[in-house]
Order: sequence, then C-alpha cells, then structure tokens
Amino acid sequence: MRAQGSTPIEVGDEFEVTALRVAHGGHMIGHEGGRVVFIRHALPGERVRVRVTDVNRRIMRADAIEIITPAADRVEAPCRWSGPGGCGGCDFQHVEVAAQRRLKSEVLRTSLQRFAGLDDDAIAALDTEVRELPGHPDGLRWRTRVSWARRHGIQGLRRHRSHDVVAMDRCLLAEEGHDTPGSAPTEVREVSSGPRTWQLTDDAFWQVHPELPGALVRAVMEFGAPTMGEQWWDLFAGVGLFASCLGEVVGPSGGVVAVEGSSAAVRCGRDALGDLPQVHFVESDVARWLASEDLAAPDGVVLDPPRTGAGAALMRELCEAEIPRLVYVACDPVALARDVGVAQERGYRLERLRAFDAFPMTHHLETVALLTRA
Repeated sequence: MRAQGSTPIEVGDEFEVTALRVAHGGHMIGHEGGRVVFIRHALPGERVRVRVTDVNRRIMRADAIEIITPAADRVEAPCRWSGPGGCGGCDFQHVEVAAQRRLKSEVLRTSLQRFAGLDDDAIAALDTEVRELPGHPDGLRWRTRVSWARRHGIQGLRRHRSHDVVAMDRCLLAEEGHDTPGSAPTEVREVSSGPRTWQLTDDAFWQVHPELPGALVRAVMEFGAPTMGEQWWDLFAGVGLFASCLGEVVGPSGGVVAVEGSSAAVRCGRDALGDLPQVHFVESDVARWLASEDLAAPDGVVLDPPRTGAGAALMRELCEAEIPRLVYVACDPVALARDVGVAQERGYRLERLRAFDAFPMTHHLETVALLTRA
C-alpha cells in the first residue's frame, strides 16, 4: 500500500497488487493507495503488476500486465487479441472454463447478499450454480451473431470501455459464418425454439447462444407453472418466446398479454404467433402500459427487462397488484438483486433461482428467478 501523502496515482502508472476476489463486470478487487482497484485479466489470489487505465477519488481501474504469482485456474487465452489493450469482448479467456462458472456463481451470490439483503441461510437455500449450456465445452464458437465495428478505416471489435477498434480478422466466440469482419448480418433470419419458428428482421432481438432460448423457456415454464385457463402477462416480451409457450398451455380459455416496445419485435411476434389468438401483443413501453390501463391482476407475470433491470418503480407497481407469481429473467445479477430487494420489501420471497453460462469467456450470465407472495 502507498503511504498517505505519497505521489498521486495517475493513468499509466504501474505497481504490484494482490487480486483478492471477483467483482461484477469481469474484474478482480484489490486495494492500493486507499482506493479500491478493479483489475482486469487477473484471478483471485494472484499477485500481479498492473497498469492504471482510469482513476477517480474512490476507485481506479487497471489491467494486469504481468502475472507474478499465477492462480491454478489460469490458462493461456485462446485468442491472440484477448488481454490488456486488446479486444474488450472477453473478460475471462485467461480462466479455465469451469472456473469461469464458479466465478460467476460467486458474483451472483454476492449480488444477492449485497443488493437484495439475503443472508447466508437464504443464499444456501437457492441454486446459485451457474450451469453450462450444452454444445460448447471449450467456451468457443457459440455466438450466432457479432456486431463488428468500423472506425477510422479499422474493422474489428472495440477495446474495453472505449470506442477504439482493435483490428481483427476473426472472433473465436462466433460460429462459422459470423466469425469474420466480412460476415454481414442477413436482412431476415429464421430462428426456432421447440416446434415454433420466427422470421426475424435484423432489428428484432434474439438470444445469441443457440441453446439459451430453450433453457430459459424450460426454467420459466417450470417456475411459473401456468395452467389451462389462466391469465398471464409477458412483459418486455420481445418476439414472444415466452408468450408462445404460455399461450400453448393456458389455451383458448386463458390469455396472454405480451407487452413490447420494439415495433420490429411486435411485428415478428404477431406473425409467428398468429395461430394463438389467446396471445395479444401490445406495442408499448411497459411502465406506460401499466400506468395507462385499468388492469385486473393476472395469475402470473414473466418479465425479461433490459440489462438495467425492471427498476424500483415498476417492481413496486407489480408487487402492489399482488400478482401471485413473478418469473424474472435477468441478464445482470446486480440489477436482478436490486429488483428482488424491492419485491421482498413488499411481501414477496425469492423462492427459486436458476443461472446459465450463456456467454462463456465473458463475465455475463443469464438468470431466471421465481418471486412468490410470502
């Protein structure tokens, strides 16, 4: 540690530090000069030399540029563009694949403790293991779409926290046909989940891991346990992945309202689910729809908000409606935990949890949570 009154730390400075534990965002936590250090390209327990990339009064960010004492789970990154100053798309290429999932599980548990206030016993009662999805045991070639960047004549992928583009001729996470900068997205693509097929325009969202839609559907339907004749809402519905399965189960005597703000997604969803008249798409912002309608509470809700989460206001409104089951699909564990905390304050309990390693080599994970009225 630097002594009080020592030379201020600036971007570009280098020093040795011990990485203590994993943090959300693909970083490891260390301490230097009275500040928290968020370290990329390290592992818990490693002694590393870092180069500072960003500094403010409370924290600093740094890249591990030399590994002095390596951890047992460290491996050689398969991609030559991964690492300090390289492509920012991968956080964990230097980590053995099973160990990546253990780190993500730790982040999920820590998020629930810190932001939802769950104690050790409550955490132990939940399934917080981040599960491997089939078909890609080495963590490569799983990504069905890549957004290639171009800037100042350079084509490739962006650096971490930067608009700068790293010149690359291949991405090892992408499947064949999407792994080079020349692979442009198609205007219309066909995707499937179970027996149903969607014709998606390029501006309609679909998960990039081919096994994730099916895994999410199975978890959502298991947790929500919809039955014939029930009424459900599918909020942030996208093209209707969950609405399609809910509609099949509740049948003509039930109903599903699928609320989605994207015009492209609603058009694709209506086309694909035209044989399910019990599914009604609404093109609207979710919060605006809830506020503008005099709605009877449904039997259950599936919500799959953006990375920032549903937010406190929306969670309060859903909880005040006393909906028996809220099935929450989350791509960010901190946002999930914050929203779970709001729900717990209003009489809900986090009953079940299932997490998936839908984005190997990165810090991201996907989680399905069941909230029930206590």
